[in-house]
Amino acid sequence: MTTFVIAGGGLAGAKGAEALRDQGFDGDIVLVADESHRPYERPPLSKDFLAGKAERDSVFVHDENWYAEHNVDLRLGVAATAIDRAAHQVRLADGSSVEYSKLLLATGSSPRRFPGAEDALYLRRIGDSERIKSVIASSSRLIVIGAGWIGLEATAAARNAGVEVTVLESAELPLLAAIGPEVAQVYADLHRAHDVDLRFGVEVDQVNFKSVGLVDGTVLDADAVLIGIGASPNVDLAKKAGLDVDNGVLVDAGLRTSDPDIFAAGDIANATHPLLGRRIRVEHWANALNQPAVAATNMLDGDATYDELPYFYTDQYDLGMEYIGDITGYDRVVFRGDVPGREFIAFWLKDNRVLAGMNVNIWDVVDPIKQLIRSGKQIDPDRLANPEVSLEDH
Repeated sequence: MTTFVIAGGGLAGAKGAEALRDQGFDGDIVLVADESHRPYERPPLSKDFLAGKAERDSVFVHDENWYAEHNVDLRLGVAATAIDRAAHQVRLADGSSVEYSKLLLATGSSPRRFPGAEDALYLRRIGDSERIKSVIASSSRLIVIGAGWIGLEATAAARNAGVEVTVLESAELPLLAAIGPEVAQVYADLHRAHDVDLRFGVEVDQVNFKSVGLVDGTVLDADAVLIGIGASPNVDLAKKAGLDVDNGVLVDAGLRTSDPDIFAAGDIANATHPLLGRRIRVEHWANALNQPAVAATNMLDGDATYDELPYFYTDQYDLGMEYIGDITGYDRVVFRGDVPGREFIAFWLKDNRVLAGMNVNIWDVVDPIKQLIRSGKQIDPDRLANPEVSLEDH
């Protein structure tokens, strides 16, 4: 009997198993996960679940009976520790091994740790979110290090609960690398409007559970410290196996690694993108959701290509946002709508071609934005900025 093994028990791993069954694979599927929980989605951990707007059961990808009903051998609490490519075996932390015909790596990423700050709060797993919820409920002051998506979403949850928050960020604005200074200012204004103490251009020297020391000698005290300074792809398994690794596991547009029987999806996949014409690795929910179907097709000897544009979303206070595209190389930003009122669309352009778009509190426009990006055609920025001109008319 043919056996496909999936290493990683997050959204990408669960969707890989689902896609294989949906596409007619009737062999054995073994899904190994180092967590003791069945696969769950991570966005709610910093959004609705953290904010108390969603129940715990809502985060799981499938109900607890799905795996047995679909003949998926789900092995929880046992990580894959090594790959023997010659023998087509995956060795597990409990000392056992499992043979594979094809292997899907979906090992995700891990939060970057601040040296010496192991007692601080980090957000990646469901237990982390539950701990932070408890801290927010029992605290009056929180320090957040890092003004990225995780840090700002946690900040919003804490402020909505009445907790005072100080955000420390080494850059001059929040989300600077992700969305550039023009749109980053919107998020700075948003959090200041909710009385967040934003401190930019600061360098952290030392972190304890309830205090942070800055390089300039300033010491800040709080009831807890949360660190959100990015994540690193979990590539040790692939690297030890001799697969090509560089800022993730290198894969082609079909998510094949340098070994024809091993595929990668989700946070770890540094994939050739047909539309962008270069490699891209995206640590967002949409990749973990959509890439596994392409990997499954090719594991079944098909010929599928992953060409979805990067997509992510956030909810902070009364601001809801969707983003699609890639801003790399942009030379201007065009705003359409009411920026101070936080109801607008921002477009990143290069040579008057749309690279990416972000809709803020305006809905059902992702598809036309996507079409503008994919068309690659030059447009008139003034018409693009005019809400009276339909997005379909460019």
